[in-house]
Amino acid sequence: MDNLNAQARDEYREPTAEEILLDAASRFAAGKIAISFSGAEDVVLIDMAQRLGLNVGVFSLDTGRLHAETYRFIEDVRSHYGITIELLYPEAQGVQNLVREKGLFSFYKDGHNECCGVRKIAPLRRKLDTLDAWITGQRRDQSVTRTDVPFEQHDKAFSTASHSVTKFNPLAGWSSADVWAYIRKNEVPYNPLHDGGFISIGCEPCTRAVGPHEHERAGRWWWEEATQKECGLHAQNVITIISR
Repeated sequence: MDNLNAQARDEYREPTAEEILLDAASRFAAGKIAISFSGAEDVVLIDMAQRLGLNVGVFSLDTGRLHAETYRFIEDVRSHYGITIELLYPEAQGVQNLVREKGLFSFYKDGHNECCGVRKIAPLRRKLDTLDAWITGQRRDQSVTRTDVPFEQHDKAFSTASHSVTKFNPLAGWSSADVWAYIRKNEVPYNPLHDGGFISIGCEPCTRAVGPHEHERAGRWWWEEATQKECGLHAQNVITIISR
């Protein structure tokens, strides 16, 4: 009976982040799957992949508006793990057109989607056109837009009729405390802005430190309604909320 109970428990338990990474790497060829890196959760995934000996790429979006600390953090991670981090840049003409027409801070007036579309979504789309799968550090407790994030999903936002993209979210079931416990235990490098009260870190104009009782996403696009706080990288989350 004990063996049967143990088997039943095992069947219903959630997979570990390591198991998800191993499964993802086994199903997609090297060069066709990569980790999207920007924050604390993503460097945890990089650390796990290194410990598991997985051959997965790493890329990061350089919007041109990141904090100086973030650029140093990217370099620290590259050096610490001895890996190549592919930086993705927005097209210069698109940025030039946006700034010429609307200035440098139009998002404070008409929302962040247009700026993110130029600086984040377009370069990410170009990258995902070359991949079959990507791995993110999304967690269900990060915001109201992510409460239903699965461990694996068909990425409807970036798939096309001729090219399907799979998204893996190995840390979906983790909490912020889980992330930081892993970072401390394994001496994983992290962005020094976290020590100054920045929890969720994006572009400098759109990120602020949060108070001790504020939610971690309160520091992102704080002038906007909470259900819209996705930059488009995970637009599928917003679509899911709207369709409920």
